[in-house]
Amino acid sequence: MPKLTTPVIATGYLRGMDQPSIRVGTSAILRPWTPDDAPAVMEAFRDPSIQRWHVRRADTIDEARDWLTAWRDGWARESECHWAIAAPETDELLGRIAVKGVNLWDGTAELAYWMTPAARGRGLCTQAVVALSEWAFREAGFHRLELQHSIHNPPSCRVAAKAGFSEEGVRRSSARHADGWHDMHVHARLGSDQPQVTR
Repeated sequence: MPKLTTPVIATGYLRGMDQPSIRVGTSAILRPWTPDDAPAVMEAFRDPSIQRWHVRRADTIDEARDWLTAWRDGWARESECHWAIAAPETDELLGRIAVKGVNLWDGTAELAYWMTPAARGRGLCTQAVVALSEWAFREAGFHRLELQHSIHNPPSCRVAAKAGFSEEGVRRSSARHADGWHDMHVHARLGSDQPQVTR
């Protein structure tokens, strides 16, 4: 059955390029994951806040390394794109940011992120969301990016708002956490939106 529209992003476009590193001002860099990141990822997932909102933990370095392999493979599958947020000079792991649920035909995806405890409170997460969004719209050609968070996670809501993602509503009881079902607050940004980043 013929389609009446054309894809926003052609199949093969992402995997046809090397996954880029993306500068986040002078404070951080978004870079592809490497197997050497496994100990730092395992340590990050010992944080109760990361476990609460991402509903998993890594009990061994091998388990964390398996995650990294899957995160890297997502680029080749054009299904998800994951970056480490790292310090430019030391390469210390500061967090993770990802474009998940990639739909090339419609040019849509969902952002997800976390920061290590030591990297919080400095605006780095907001800056990383802005930097990745600009790449996704200007370089990769996405039309729409969404992000969602539990209504009980105000810090994530502040990041979304400060990064220029408009509030669109609440999806009732749409994500299951360890303590039960959570309503999820939805934000989105379009490629045609003018960035309105707030401090």
